[in-house]
Amino acid sequence: MAQERVERRLAAVLAGDVAGYSRLMGADEEGTLKRLNAHRREFLEPKIAEHRGRIVKRTGDGILIEFASAVDAGRCAIEIQRGMDERNKLASPDRQIQLRIGIHVGDIIIEEGDIFGDGVNVAARLEGIAEPGGICISEDAYRQVRDKLDNAFEDAGEQQLKNIARAIRVYHLKFNESGAPQPPPALALPEKPSIAVLPFQNMSGDPEQEYFADGMVEEIITGLSRIKWLFVIARNSTFTYKGRSTDVKQIGRELGVRYVLEGSVRRSTDRVRITCQLIGSTSGGHIWAERYDRRFDDIFALQDEIAQSVAGAIEPTLWLAEVARVKRKRPDSLDAYDLVLRAQPDVYSQMPSQVIKALPLLDRAIELDPSYALAHAYAAMCHHSIYLRTGLKEESRTASVHHARIALLHGQDDATALTFAAFSIGLEGRDPAAAQIAFETAIAISPSSAFTYMLGSAFLSWGGKSELAIEWDERALRLSPFDPWRFAAYLSLARAHFHRGRYDESALAARKAVQSNSGFTMCYVQLAAALVKLGSLEQARVAAARALDLQPAFRCSEQFSGVGCEVTLAQSLTEALRAVDLPE
Repeated sequence: MAQERVERRLAAVLAGDVAGYSRLMGADEEGTLKRLNAHRREFLEPKIAEHRGRIVKRTGDGILIEFASAVDAGRCAIEIQRGMDERNKLASPDRQIQLRIGIHVGDIIIEEGDIFGDGVNVAARLEGIAEPGGICISEDAYRQVRDKLDNAFEDAGEQQLKNIARAIRVYHLKFNESGAPQPPPALALPEKPSIAVLPFQNMSGDPEQEYFADGMVEEIITGLSRIKWLFVIARNSTFTYKGRSTDVKQIGRELGVRYVLEGSVRRSTDRVRITCQLIGSTSGGHIWAERYDRRFDDIFALQDEIAQSVAGAIEPTLWLAEVARVKRKRPDSLDAYDLVLRAQPDVYSQMPSQVIKALPLLDRAIELDPSYALAHAYAAMCHHSIYLRTGLKEESRTASVHHARIALLHGQDDATALTFAAFSIGLEGRDPAAAQIAFETAIAISPSSAFTYMLGSAFLSWGGKSELAIEWDERALRLSPFDPWRFAAYLSLARAHFHRGRYDESALAARKAVQSNSGFTMCYVQLAAALVKLGSLEQARVAAARALDLQPAFRCSEQFSGVGCEVTLAQSLTEALRAVDLPE
């Protein structure tokens, strides 16, 4: 006779039990059973059903549950532990019932409703090492829930579990006394040297010189970012610490860096004094310090010197070729440089009312130095913002492409200039091949430029290159975790997942984009489209209404044609948005 075929499937398995069950039963057998059954009936079983879990069996104080999705299993576990914490507040400490939970994703065998196999065994062993009130998951489960749950799981390393042949990498989530998840762990240090350059203090006593101190820091960051082996946190994340008195060790934990550079700038009429010190974030010890007194017209050479000195302190065997990468072409006129620094905040705003104020400053800078690539790149971005948000006027599109082409011509060693120029060439210029080359060149020059990855991913996601866009977004968010522009990365993620039909992930990313920037129209447009696909029409209508509040003249066809949206993506977005009455 032919052998019967064994039924197998991949599943997320949750194993749970009561911590200290024998002690509880020894103290009050009937009362413990009564309380446990009440928890099961009133809370646990409804919560499991809510997250589409199938209770396979109960074993005294234990339970085995099968889920089709690791995300469902993770969300269910988190809500169970939160809920049990609330319910336990009504009982004295010696009568509280605390659960331990383990989750694994693996292959299981199904026989007469029961499940067996490696997936079950690993989940049971993980539950055994979980702390009371905690959750312990395998690396296989972690890969599925990472970035899809709001809670941070801490890497506990590889562990040898009882009766499991191979070592399993384990992640755990612990809850504090209030029932809330503990704060996310410190970011892991990259394998290569990593540094955050904090805003330098303006000691000039003149608020008008604040921009110069900020620009000084940005130039140091840009110079350091050109060293390929050095992991540099982006300006937008480090500037969140401006004006704050923060411990260097705390900054190291929050940004995931081994070194922190801080300093001050004092500028007079024709001279500048800069002091800076490099500190180890784990020890708090000073590694290197220096003071520079220079004539103001020597400022660019000074910036190169500081960047080289910091790199040398981190890596004594720095190759001369790597030192050479720190240097960059400088504008011939310091006055032009000052003008660009003054224009920068308005350029980055992307709001027409503000970029209009930046354009006269940039025009003056270009008049002084016609080959100043960054000035042209900033002007291209200003005209892009005006074009996209004030009616797609041809003169704005033409101006954007004009400045972008000049920036590409003169900015082959400037990652920021290449980034802005590539964005404009790709969208307004309708030349995706040239844009892709420019983005890749910018990354080669400055591998730690989060901003390049963010704008690049936006360009890629509009063009339908979803998987590469997701890869660049994830890189950007690691390089600059507190970036004010992180909404652009989340928005690009949402668009890329939408294009691939992953509407749950698209909606999650779009919500994060809204949280990061509640004043940007496309965040709500993308959220509305994803919610329509998920069947949440009422929530989608709320998001669509908010988009029209922000931009009453919004039209789907104009928006998508204005950025050269890939045809099938444009059709899918338009179809979804038609359901919530966004004008076509």
